[in-house]
Amino acid sequence: MIRSNRTVVVALAAAAVLGLSACGGGGFSSETSSTPAASASANTNPVTVLIGSSGDAETTSVKTAVAAWSATSGVPAEVKVASDLVQQATQGFAGGKPDDVLYVSTDQLAGWAKNGSLEAYGDQLTNKSDFYPGLVSAFTYENTFYCAPKDFSTLALVINSDMWSDAGLTDADVPTTWDQLEAVAKKLTKGKRVGLAFSPEIARVGVFMAQAGGGLLSADGGAQADAQPNVDALTYVKKLMNEGVAAFSSDLGAGWGGEAFGKKQAAMVIEGNWITGAMTSTYPGVKYTVAELPAGTQKGTLQFTNCWGISADGDNKAAALNLVEFLTTTDQQLTFAKDFGVMPSVQSAAEGYKSANPAMVPFINGAEYAQNLPAMAGAADVLKDVNSQLSGLKSKDPKAILDSTQKNLQAITG
Repeated sequence: MIRSNRTVVVALAAAAVLGLSACGGGGFSSETSSTPAASASANTNPVTVLIGSSGDAETTSVKTAVAAWSATSGVPAEVKVASDLVQQATQGFAGGKPDDVLYVSTDQLAGWAKNGSLEAYGDQLTNKSDFYPGLVSAFTYENTFYCAPKDFSTLALVINSDMWSDAGLTDADVPTTWDQLEAVAKKLTKGKRVGLAFSPEIARVGVFMAQAGGGLLSADGGAQADAQPNVDALTYVKKLMNEGVAAFSSDLGAGWGGEAFGKKQAAMVIEGNWITGAMTSTYPGVKYTVAELPAGTQKGTLQFTNCWGISADGDNKAAALNLVEFLTTTDQQLTFAKDFGVMPSVQSAAEGYKSANPAMVPFINGAEYAQNLPAMAGAADVLKDVNSQLSGLKSKDPKAILDSTQKNLQAITG
């Protein structure tokens, strides 16, 4: 399950895999790609699945699903819960004995794809067209679709219901534009409480770039950090912060936006759907509602996702492919959503998910226009530098921050 994304921290750990030597390969046979179920039963070598679990609910759900597949396919299968997935996966790749299937984040994809650790099986998936296009893009490396998106999260606007009504605001006042967001943030700011808060990182502030029609990368993957829409976005955020109606969660003494919201230090936060779990377990007395993020020149949000990677050196890649297709069926995705709160990565599950989770509709609606953060080799250091500079946004020139980021991005995008 994707949770509060410390994107750069994970990416820095993943960067260690870039120095690995190539780990072999070997593709699927034509028979494998056309008839994965038959091939899976022909080769009964055990399949191991390495996951980074969010807790008992996720572990139990994945183990149940894999056991059901194993019983049907006749292939023995084991789910292993990693204490440090990147480290354990890296050791497996380097030693030539990797787990057959494993969680892979966008941060890890480039390094593991580049050194030959991952099988590029995406185009062989019978349900390839069912995945959200933005998620397919997230797991495409050098124009090759590598792995099936497992699930995903987006960012939305989370609003304290009591503070909203106390300020005289109604459903009609939910902001759909930047001007409206600024107006309600002013009304909700009271004493030490700010109207809006978000974590001091591009993984939150970047939504404003998307809403301004920008983003760190262009549609063809080129660096565009210094583009005017991005300057406009940071200028707007800086304005809100200097007006005192918006703040970084760290400036409020909170570790992330959800903590600032739960402690009632902010009336609104920009966060992902994982915040619902934190509110239930830690701040059950706080009433809230969720809305899609307001638009600048267009709608925009960010998304975070993992995929089901298949190891290039796995002993039973045919069965691994068959397992992944089972795990990404509509019914199984809805089961995962029910069991541990993730959003399905297949479009065919969207209506069922919305029906079962009406409060989460704004999050899944964001899939239609969500952007991915840069995840190519070297992106970790670029994002780390952006975050460092953003921490001083209130007193820094937005264009200077973005000019510096442009140079760093150009160095890794060419």
